[in-house]
Amino acid sequence: MQAESRAVRTVRNVLSAADIDRALTRIAHEILEANRGPAGLVILGIPRRGVTLAERLARKLSRIEPGFDAGTSTGELDVTLYRDDLRRSTSRTPAPTRLPATGIDGATVVLVDDVLYSGRTIRAALDALNDFGRPSAVRLAVLVDRGHRELPIRADFVGKNLPTSTAERVQVRLVEIDGPDGTAEVTEDAVSITDHAETGTRGEAR
Repeated sequence: MQAESRAVRTVRNVLSAADIDRALTRIAHEILEANRGPAGLVILGIPRRGVTLAERLARKLSRIEPGFDAGTSTGELDVTLYRDDLRRSTSRTPAPTRLPATGIDGATVVLVDDVLYSGRTIRAALDALNDFGRPSAVRLAVLVDRGHRELPIRADFVGKNLPTSTAERVQVRLVEIDGPDGTAEVTEDAVSITDHAETGTRGEAR
């Protein structure tokens, strides 16, 4: 008889669709308060889910403050070619970078991403920004901050601080990306934690 370890995956939901919506509403208010209004604001999402969150955030900003034009003040910033793990992960496909027609010089740029972890994606985003202009300030908004930073990077606006272990994976599901056209069973937004733990044994007869 030979025993073989078996990986048991546990999943727990930590944010519902309503939680995500409330978090984005709060972040929108915090951005406007910190900026003292909408003047000079540019919202840039980091692909993939950061772009969707940026678009939702921009719509909330425009509803709260009509002086903010979501259509002309929102974009996306691809960081693929600026990542420090590009040599190890060559399967990444660059996405388009789309900036407002007015550019980012002198603007207050709010970078938006779904999960803040090591900080290396945000470092790449800052390097990418340098190639497109010189903002007056750069802020960071994330839906989830899970800790375990490897670089001295901090989010200015956080939907939820979520302590995790390095063995866990935080998964953000958004209907625009993970819905019927992606994973059919995803019918609403959610954030979950998946833990891959080696537990239990499986016997094999010899």
